[in-house]
Amino acid sequence: MTITAGDTYITDPKMPRSLLSRTCLCRTFFFYLQAFLIVWKNSRKALKGAYGGAEWAGSSLDILRALEDAGVRVEITGMDNLRICKGPVVFIANHMSTLETFILPGIIQPIKETTFIVKQSLVTMPVFGPVMRSRDPVVVGRVNPRDDLRTVLEEGSKKLAAGRSIVVFPQSTRALDFNPAQFNTLGIKLALKAGVPVVPIALKTDAWGVGKIVKDFGPLDKNKKVHVAFGAPMMEIKGRGNEEHREIIAFIQDKLARWVTEDEYKK
Repeated sequence: MTITAGDTYITDPKMPRSLLSRTCLCRTFFFYLQAFLIVWKNSRKALKGAYGGAEWAGSSLDILRALEDAGVRVEITGMDNLRICKGPVVFIANHMSTLETFILPGIIQPIKETTFIVKQSLVTMPVFGPVMRSRDPVVVGRVNPRDDLRTVLEEGSKKLAAGRSIVVFPQSTRALDFNPAQFNTLGIKLALKAGVPVVPIALKTDAWGVGKIVKDFGPLDKNKKVHVAFGAPMMEIKGRGNEEHREIIAFIQDKLARWVTEDEYKK
């Protein structure tokens, strides 16, 4: 499965789907079963030191394919914007659900070597922890904001200098509604310090719902399309980056508003 050859990827409506995934009562369960097996298999590889960038991208695409098999449609645009910048960049995105953590590597990694800024709990989780640790992320404690900022600027700058791009979710937590007041300037600060471009990402991933018992594992809604849009690179951050920060927020808000309208119209 290749999605990074062009600028846009849209799920083929005629894509063959498995029998179990076509059953309404089984769809969500079958997806999570597939996802767990994908993560478990690759966690074993990571523990053996055999889980590199290609494997990460491949397992991410396996998750995306499992989503499509469950009837969730995916639309990705602006992938040419990843190719404009020859060196590493800071990706700045809104954070709506668990879904983007799983599918972004399959989109970005084949084009740019990348990693994430993640909270400590993600690298200590059973099964998923070894996968995340193998990608050498920037790990923050989410206890002391000053310490986290220092860690991101120091460790993030080192990784960018070594040629690895970094995905930043400036929101403190996942949220279905985008609130600019909760969208901090961490990614802008990192790009300024490292002297690298910024590429904004707008995400609509509420097809992966919030669980009542376990927040990360909610029902899948095939009536909600997954949207991922990469904006034009900001090659140089000027001053303190206030204008660029506003532009990123405007890009995300505009995309979300359009997607909501389009998806409601097509129902």
